Amino acid sequence: MAKEIERKFLTTSDSYKTAAFAHTEIIQGYLSTSPDATVRLRLHDDKAYITVKTRTDGCTRGEWEYEIPHEEALEMLPACGTHLIEKTRWLVAGSNGLTWEVDEFHGRHAGLVVAEIELPSEDSPFERPDFIGAEVTGQPQYYNSVLSGV
Repeated sequence: MAKEIERKFLTTSDSYKTAAFAHTEIIQGYLSTSPDATVRLRLHDDKAYITVKTRTDGCTRGEWEYEIPHEEALEMLPACGTHLIEKTRWLVAGSNGLTWEVDEFHGRHAGLVVAEIELPSEDSPFERPDFIGAEVTGQPQYYNSVLSGV
């Protein structure tokens, strides 16, 4: 089984923007927001993905992601109804070859910024850049699948 080990944090400033080596605009919708199995469509640039994630256990969960044709993802997006999120993702180089993904939300969640780091193991060490604030790992109100329905 594919595993995702991820820690989430709120941010304290927008210094991630000047530290970023790239950014992209993302639209994602949810076909299922069940905590046991979320099913997400994600579109950015000319790429599209469908992702299935299992319930989170600590900071680990099952994750399977597959690239799909962009045109088909656009056709499927209306099936998500109002379970949509728009955000800008900023990529910031971290320590030990890791990358911080900082999501700046738009629309009804404007002002919310969440930084995530994916780790090789739950106890992997990492440095926190100056823009990292309170940890929100495991807090459902910060899950994208929950935010999509709020």
